[in-house]
Amino acid sequence: MFAAALLCGGAVVAAPVLDKQDAVETVEGPGIKFEKTVHDYGTIEQGADGNCEFVFENNGTEPLILSDVRSSCGCTVPSWPREPIMPGKKSSIKVHYDTNRIGGINKTITVSTNGNPERVVLSIRGTVNAKNQ
Repeated sequence: MFAAALLCGGAVVAAPVLDKQDAVETVEGPGIKFEKTVHDYGTIEQGADGNCEFVFENNGTEPLILSDVRSSCGCTVPSWPREPIMPGKKSSIKVHYDTNRIGGINKTITVSTNGNPERVVLSIRGTVNAKNQ
C-alpha cells in the first residue's frame, strides 16, 4: 500500500479509526448525550434487583447541570449528580424500580438540564412476575 501511494505521488497518513457509536458530536455550551435512553428489565421475578443506570456524557463546551430529574411514578426513584459535569466527562443517573409490584413496567424519568437538549426522557420497561412460593 505504501509503495502504491508513493507511485501515485500521494502520502500515507495514519489516522485513528473511530466507530460511529464511539464518536460523540460536540455542541456549543453544555450538552448531554446518553449511552441509552431505554432500559429493558425483560421478565423478572417479584423482589428482583430493580436497579439500573443511565450513563451520559457532557458533550458540550461548558459545565452541564442537571436541575431536576423526575419519575412518572413513586415506584421509580432516580438519583443523580448534583455537581456540575465538566465538558468531556461522564456521569450517570441511577434508577431504582420497586419490583414488589407485579405486572408490566412502563415508566419514564424526565431529565431537565441547562444543556442541549434541555429535556431528555428516559424509559424503563419490562414485566414483573409473581414470585414462586
